[in-house]
Amino acid sequence: MTSWLPDLSTGQGPLYVRLADQLERAIDAGQLAAGTRLPPQRNLAFDIGVTIGTVSRAYSLARERGLVSGEVGRGTYVQAAHARQAPLPPTITYATGDRPGPEGALRFDTTAAPENGAAAVMARLTGEICREYPNAVSNYIREVPQRWAEAGARWLTRHDWEPSPEDVVPTFGAHAAIMTIVAAVTSPGDRIAFEPLTYASIARSVALLGRRPVQVAADREGPIAEDFERLCAQQHPKILFVMPALQNPTLAVMGETRRREIADIAYRHQTYIIEDAVYGVLSRGGPPPIVSIAPERVFYVSSLSKAVAAGLRGGFVACPPHFANRINIAHKMLTGGKPFLMAELVARLIASGAAFELMAKTQAEIARRVGLAREIFSGLDVYLDDVSPFLWLNLPEPWLSGTFKNAALGENIRIDEEDEYKPVRSDTSFHGVRVGFTTVQDSDRTAEGFRTLRRLLDQGPAAYDSYN
Repeated sequence: MTSWLPDLSTGQGPLYVRLADQLERAIDAGQLAAGTRLPPQRNLAFDIGVTIGTVSRAYSLARERGLVSGEVGRGTYVQAAHARQAPLPPTITYATGDRPGPEGALRFDTTAAPENGAAAVMARLTGEICREYPNAVSNYIREVPQRWAEAGARWLTRHDWEPSPEDVVPTFGAHAAIMTIVAAVTSPGDRIAFEPLTYASIARSVALLGRRPVQVAADREGPIAEDFERLCAQQHPKILFVMPALQNPTLAVMGETRRREIADIAYRHQTYIIEDAVYGVLSRGGPPPIVSIAPERVFYVSSLSKAVAAGLRGGFVACPPHFANRINIAHKMLTGGKPFLMAELVARLIASGAAFELMAKTQAEIARRVGLAREIFSGLDVYLDDVSPFLWLNLPEPWLSGTFKNAALGENIRIDEEDEYKPVRSDTSFHGVRVGFTTVQDSDRTAEGFRTLRRLLDQGPAAYDSYN
């Protein structure tokens, strides 16, 4: 039996959560080895000055996380990593952008390609497909046509790097692609590394699959190489999820030196990287993608949702050599497979060049709205990019992220606070918000929303009454 004695004066949340968190950290740090018997609940409760109920809830939470096992009359024991059960799924709540809100609210809490004429192009191509493939559009897909992979290779090509069509898998959007990769190359209980602020829907989704999100420190270039090295050495994450270009939500851009450092660490620790280029596809220039540096370790993912049309559930993943068949089968098992009409439509948009023409219109409209944002938010600590459909705003004192979000909602504007992007429980506050500005089709209403947010910022929280 161990003499482990936690200190509950630190940490956040209820005492039982602090106790479970400290237990997990002690196991991860090797202070509590596999097979160690934990103190009886009554003894530990007396030693640290809490109720038996608190210890009981903490042990139950640790059991849900797959950290310990217990039997009546025998005690509670630390599980070996390979023997741990998958953590129980988290409580499912509304995803960002799906929660109900005030009628007619300005939707600055999501992004998609703005109005660019895509509907007319899609209608024409859909008619052609239905005439040419009347049986295929109403049937199951028996095999993936080579032209779909070739279109994906063209869409994913960046700089001097071009994937081989043999390594490209068409998917039902980028999110489905990412979750397929996670399911195909990891096992329940495995760790997936994320930046402190990231597209947290992926972190919540991997937790739903029984994987464990962990955090790697980051700066304005993304994951810090030294901390990624530490994390790999101590916790052995199987995958690093990263957005090197137009990072969501901070708009961080990873320099080439950092990309090479991250790639080198991934090689040495046999860690895979999911390089999410959903927003990066909009960027012009910049460093080469990580996949071009470490093709054996990187899954490169993108889609048409931000550049062409969000309703086009079409994405692609360029796989490391010999992984394409595995990912294709896993994708079919997880999603039921792609509908022929949608997959063929996406391929034709790309092959005809229409997707790139529509993306150019998207980029032009984004640049126009970024110009409005630069003017209206002038003098504030705001990150913008000419091709990014969202901005990151560091709030002036004494605004808090959640308070400002509620103040904006009081003006019928929905924005995202920082907690929407935290993949794990964190003590760090960034005091920032993300503002998307392409879903509102009327640019005049977008500018009006910007001015309302600026007015709130200038007035400060003293002018905001949180009571109804």
